[in-house]
Amino acid sequence: MQEVDADLTALDRAIINAFQGGFPVAERPFDAAAAALRERGVDVTGPELCERVRELDEEGILSRFGALVNAEEIGGAASLVAMHAPEDRYEEIAETVNEFTAVAHNYEREHPHLNMWFVVSVADHPDPDKDGSDRVEEVLAEIEAATGQETYNLPKLREFHVGAKFLVDGPVPEGDVDLSELGPEVAPSDRGTLTPDERDLVVEIQGGLPVTETPYADVAAAIGADVDWVIETIKRFEREGKVRRVGVIPNHYALGYTENGMTVWNVPEEVLDEVGPAVAALDFVTHCYERPRHAGVWEYNFFAMTHGRTEAESERRIAEVRELMDEHWDVGADDWDTLFSTRILKKTGIRIADRADSNTA
Repeated sequence: MQEVDADLTALDRAIINAFQGGFPVAERPFDAAAAALRERGVDVTGPELCERVRELDEEGILSRFGALVNAEEIGGAASLVAMHAPEDRYEEIAETVNEFTAVAHNYEREHPHLNMWFVVSVADHPDPDKDGSDRVEEVLAEIEAATGQETYNLPKLREFHVGAKFLVDGPVPEGDVDLSELGPEVAPSDRGTLTPDERDLVVEIQGGLPVTETPYADVAAAIGADVDWVIETIKRFEREGKVRRVGVIPNHYALGYTENGMTVWNVPEEVLDEVGPAVAALDFVTHCYERPRHAGVWEYNFFAMTHGRTEAESERRIAEVRELMDEHWDVGADDWDTLFSTRILKKTGIRIADRADSNTA
């Protein structure tokens, strides 16, 4: 558990720990959430809880409140891409890459060769004989032509874990409140596409929910839908994976988690099935994937993102990942690396609306 830079009350800490997922999808969710906190010794009413979440959001302690939409399940495709940018052209190349609307995030990272890392997010390909991955390749060809630099596409081959939780010292230290079963019973659908009404809902909630005592009713009013349908559909989206979780999303920088290290590993194929779940189970690993190698340039096939408050803490956590890896194979000095981010070059949201539009039928 971490002390934080922000001046947080016990209630603030309870909110951050309890509701990074599992927030109720019901007509008056703050009443149920407040009742759960009272059971854990935190004296708060529904209106008081709603007001404090709104204040935390406005103060920047929270990035937002609401449903975390899983763009991958909405439509289109996304991929992590690495590039070498020569030092004397770095700023020029970064500016050129960032001008592409398909580039959602771009980071400068510490690596002797691949020092620029960005995410390309695209809608489904307009050609019915092609898919989103084909469109990613087209965008990368355009970036290479514009910059004169080769790109290395590193799409996700397998997801072992995505679930960044940043817990703080205080009430509900395990962050184990889960009220996602409240509300109506729903069953997943077998459709791969969105209806026009579902598309409107996705676009409305992608940036967060209104921080009011009746957020789902407010969403329903905004899109001209019935509130029961909104609640049922968001709950179904959770079951289908279109929504990863509903709750508060902390600004981890405000909580003091300023160090992030992208650890990369050359894991033997025969132990990958064991290593993936084992590393994903570490509570400080927020993302964990298998990605392709690029012979002669990039020999790593396993990515695990860690976060910490200090460089020393990050180093300890990376060492813990290394120790776990050693339990599965003899890790050599050249079998792994850590790429710390040194600068955010671009950070915009994934363009959910475009991806939802292309997958609406």
